[in-house]
Amino acid sequence: MNPEISQKELFVFDLDGTLARSKTPMDAEMVELFSSLLQKRNVAVIGGGWLPVFEMQLLVSLKSHESLFGSLLLFPTSGATFLRYEKGEWKTMYAHQLSLDERDKIKAAFVKAFQDIDYHHPEKTYGEVIEDRGTQITFSALGQQAPIELKDAYKGSPQDRRWEIVSRLKEYLPEFEIKVPGKSSIDVTMKGIDKGYGIGEMEKHLGIDVGKMIFVGDALYEGGNDEPVKRTGIDTIAVEGPEDTKRLIAEWLPQL
Repeated sequence: MNPEISQKELFVFDLDGTLARSKTPMDAEMVELFSSLLQKRNVAVIGGGWLPVFEMQLLVSLKSHESLFGSLLLFPTSGATFLRYEKGEWKTMYAHQLSLDERDKIKAAFVKAFQDIDYHHPEKTYGEVIEDRGTQITFSALGQQAPIELKDAYKGSPQDRRWEIVSRLKEYLPEFEIKVPGKSSIDVTMKGIDKGYGIGEMEKHLGIDVGKMIFVGDALYEGGNDEPVKRTGIDTIAVEGPEDTKRLIAEWLPQL
């Protein structure tokens, strides 16, 4: 059954793979649709990337629509951080930083997991493979700046051994959340910090019941970093990519 869109007060989107292709800015068509939605409703974006990624993929593209930022809520690093726009600037409402010891432990666990399964990085990588985002440690098999075409080819290929790595990480890091987002990454955050937590914070900070929200994402599958939103009871719609998301928004706008 399709949710009653006209009754929704908060529209929540994953970023990478949902509003934009992996590590690329939103395209012009998405910018226009997204800004039209911002004119009608509050919109939250929650993604595995940290704030610099949100700026590159989302905020720079929306710069000409800055007057609408009051309706936009940002939840980087899978909900470990929350920012809202007040008096002309983005202000941090909360940020659950990992301690230096915790970050070192996570990085060391990745190294042990690689050794356990005899995993070797590709000969050529693009940027950092293990990135410290403060509130999250992210492994990107091909590097943080890998071309989208390579990521597309990597996901689900024989070289994609993320689930094996995760299996080992869970033994070494039982006190942390470990999720598999997108096409080539693994995210590690504090225990209890995931996109489900982010939905709960939206409900608390905005005073909007979860029944008045809807979530759109491309990783709602088991183990995906969007899956935790399901436990909140929020209505969810799975998409394959930004083109699906565009079609959804275009269908919704006349009903709002």
